[in-house]
Amino acid sequence: MPSAQGYGSDGSPLAWLPLVLLGLVTLVYLAAARRQRLSNNGWSGWRCAFFSLGSMLLAAAVAPPVMAWAHHDLRGHMAVHLLFGMLAPLAWVLAAPVTLLLRSLPQAAARGVTALLRSLPIRSVSHPVTALLLNIGGMYLLYLTPLYAASQHSVLLNGWVHLHFLAAGYLFCWSILAGPDASPHRLGLRFRLGVLFISMAAHALLGKLMYGYLWPRGTGHGVEEIQAAAQLMYYGGDLAELLLAVALLCLAHRHRPRASPGVFELHGDQVGGRQSVPLANIQKRVVQRRG
Repeated sequence: MPSAQGYGSDGSPLAWLPLVLLGLVTLVYLAAARRQRLSNNGWSGWRCAFFSLGSMLLAAAVAPPVMAWAHHDLRGHMAVHLLFGMLAPLAWVLAAPVTLLLRSLPQAAARGVTALLRSLPIRSVSHPVTALLLNIGGMYLLYLTPLYAASQHSVLLNGWVHLHFLAAGYLFCWSILAGPDASPHRLGLRFRLGVLFISMAAHALLGKLMYGYLWPRGTGHGVEEIQAAAQLMYYGGDLAELLLAVALLCLAHRHRPRASPGVFELHGDQVGGRQSVPLANIQKRVVQRRG
């Protein structure tokens, strides 16, 4: 069994650095939200609650005792994976941090961020199919190859694995919801639901492969531990993706277009109907709100 040295068990102050950074990010978000609420723009308290919830889930995952548990116990690792890669990203996406950033920045800087979001690299990774490959494909690569065993012996590689979980999970949730932050793609609800169902099936298949063939191998974990972790992935993944599906349907229902003779009105900074709002409109809406 790999040693937990360097993963929070030695009491090093650096082990608490992720919690400090997470706290700072949360304070910046809440301060920016408060500034909007005190202005004429306003900001939803639900969004603040979602961001705080995501931060608390991540805080639970990066706490040194939990990280030490996740390093030597595959069940702990899987619990951290569910928090990092599925539950916390969903909460953060529902908090609309990009919209808040655009409202808070000066207009010139907001235009720069909008241009970045419309760039080819961001458009590529934020497409639902690409995000699916990054998210689910990364899991298959981690658990069905020697990569997981290698990460148990490298603090740097282990850190990159968790960062990938967080980034890929955020991109996937954003690409499926196409909101509340505006998406660079105009994709229908059926297409996004289809990608989500493929993700659910691929996630379940990975859990079965791990349970039946005892992956990951070469780690020193026992049979019962691997199978318990596989079950946690199977059922925990189903729960997280069910929550994502509920969020998608709620957003689609809430922002259905109203009947109008050839006119489709956009309201606020939300997603409209079954298609995502193009990023070309986001800067215009930010400027209008400031006016």
